[in-house]
Amino acid sequence: MALQFNQKLLTVGIVAGELSGDQLGAGLINALKVRYPQIRFVGVGGPAMIAAGCHSLFPLDRLSVMGLFAVLGRLRELLHMRRQLKATFCEQKIDLFIGIDSPDFNLGLALELKKHGIKTAHYVSPSVWAWRQGRIKKIRKAVDLMLTLLPFEADFYREHGVPVRFVGHPFASDIDMEIDSNRAKRYWGFRPEDKVVALMPGSRAGELKYMGPLFLQVADRIHHCDPSVRFIVALANEQRRQQFSAYRAEFDDRLPIQMVDGFAREVMAGADVVLATSGTVTLEAMLLKRPMVSAYRWSPLSHAIFSPLVNIDYIALPNLLAKQLVVPEFLQQQATVDNISVAVRELLDNRKKRNQIQQTFIEWHQRLNQNASSLAAEAVLELVVTQSSHELKSFSAGEVGQ
Repeated sequence: MALQFNQKLLTVGIVAGELSGDQLGAGLINALKVRYPQIRFVGVGGPAMIAAGCHSLFPLDRLSVMGLFAVLGRLRELLHMRRQLKATFCEQKIDLFIGIDSPDFNLGLALELKKHGIKTAHYVSPSVWAWRQGRIKKIRKAVDLMLTLLPFEADFYREHGVPVRFVGHPFASDIDMEIDSNRAKRYWGFRPEDKVVALMPGSRAGELKYMGPLFLQVADRIHHCDPSVRFIVALANEQRRQQFSAYRAEFDDRLPIQMVDGFAREVMAGADVVLATSGTVTLEAMLLKRPMVSAYRWSPLSHAIFSPLVNIDYIALPNLLAKQLVVPEFLQQQATVDNISVAVRELLDNRKKRNQIQQTFIEWHQRLNQNASSLAAEAVLELVVTQSSHELKSFSAGEVGQ
């Protein structure tokens, strides 16, 4: 039975800038509707958020822009969208604004809305803890609450006086605690006893440009040393398959690499070792309990410009979480065929080491599995709903007892 309090209608402005944010937004919308039925949503979202009940004022893909030059090419349109959203939110007198990821767009919008007395929250921390830490001043001015997916992010914000709530990572709820790797191997046509390496060279063209050829060279080196090793690569879409296939054509056809469009988690689940471009995929591999080697390369110019701004000791998320080197990682000049192939082979040949890594990953999975949508909904409601502690507890329950 739904709650029937004398609730005022809450209007929430909510803006996601990419498909991953659309999924987070849909989960948050549904969790908020359970806890506070008298609520409506307006902003920018994709199919999942629209299905959950968000009225989207602009198509999601108009906001999904990656890279400095791509942003500059669309700057006029993006600024127009932000002005229109601000005007609409102020006209409709929204009670709360929630920006989901896309910090360059959403934090600027939040800053303007705060000047009009609107409460603001930001879901998914930008990597301010990793680079360009001066942005924390703008964040402190722009948001009433930062919702973080990772615990070390919350620690950073507390140290800098920004209200924060660690809500856990949705991936930790999506991925089962126990993974049947042998079943996944059989699905992809491997035998349980086969040595399988999953290659995850990146989902964007720029990443694949640098990591695709490197990972193929690593696979070729490993195959030369141990022809029994099998390789499988997950590619984000048909465009990335064509790009990877062009790199693959430079190698002997006998190099056993199975190409799969999508199904990244299923591909990694069937691997003994994952070789991954550093990024979110390393978190997914960790939650799948797959031992991994992480690497990253970018253009020498980008490295020269941005590396002085980086303030972290590690790049792979499992190492960032543990604050120590749990999995081998190699960045830029260290990301060589020799270094990476040796690290992959050492993991393939050392079952004890793989088991130790998997146990560490189980512990982190348990810590990150906090039911993020539920905790995020409770946290943002506290910004705008003033109720007695008893009523707030009832809202969290989402129904009335008999």
